[in-house]
Amino acid sequence: MVLMAGLELPIRAIREQIASALHVVVHQSRLRDGSRRIVAVTEVQRMEGEHIVVQDLFRFERRGIGPDGKVLGDHVATGVRPLFMDIIEAEGIDLSPDVFAALKTGKR
Repeated sequence: MVLMAGLELPIRAIREQIASALHVVVHQSRLRDGSRRIVAVTEVQRMEGEHIVVQDLFRFERRGIGPDGKVLGDHVATGVRPLFMDIIEAEGIDLSPDVFAALKTGKR
């Protein structure tokens, strides 16, 4: 949008503004069965050189298709504790670190 406005800002400056303004990106997608699901919750961590570094916190893992044709799956934690956890705690939100723990199921 910044580029469409005709402002002459360097790409790196635009990326730095984005990286500093966002903590989380929630990615929703339409699946094969036509339903919409959140398929990833991703933390925007920092800039590294010219690139924005992101890390998935949760993702939707598909298990197959049910008898009714619906996509089956679960939202699973990746095991990464977000860097913005201090902000969550400063807001008085009591969020157990276990929420971010990856389950050890032997499937991976």
